[in-house]
Amino acid sequence: MTYEMDEQSTPEQLRALPSRMLTQVAMYSDRLAGERLGAVGARKWHYAALVALHASGPASQAELSRRTGIYRSDMVAVLNELEEHGHVERAPDPADRRRNVITMTASGRRHLERLDRLVADLQDDLLAPLTGPEREQFSALLARLWAHHSRA
Repeated sequence: MTYEMDEQSTPEQLRALPSRMLTQVAMYSDRLAGERLGAVGARKWHYAALVALHASGPASQAELSRRTGIYRSDMVAVLNELEEHGHVERAPDPADRRRNVITMTASGRRHLERLDRLVADLQDDLLAPLTGPEREQFSALLARLWAHHSRA
């Protein structure tokens, strides 16, 4: 549960914590992404699934779950929504009829192109106070932190 707070009245000791700043920026980023994607009838998990399909081609639901970090049970709902809009198709896997292979459609590719532009604009807005080199450095530092902590 969160609420509006007056950042100026927050003690400096709290404001200066990198973990707190990361949390605040992450919450803002998540809200911004949700609002922007929601405005075009999409969600961040739709984008993740479409990017994974575009990058690596058709996949089973389980493989898409591993590629994106979306829980398998949530992946079913994501794929249902994408399939309803004609962005993906499910077909039985010829090698194992017990599972489905998910393939992106032409509509899905066009939708991904629109979402790519939207996400690029979103990144520009999120990182607006940073110069180009600062954005690269910030992204590299975040990647280094994530690489270190994702091994744990």
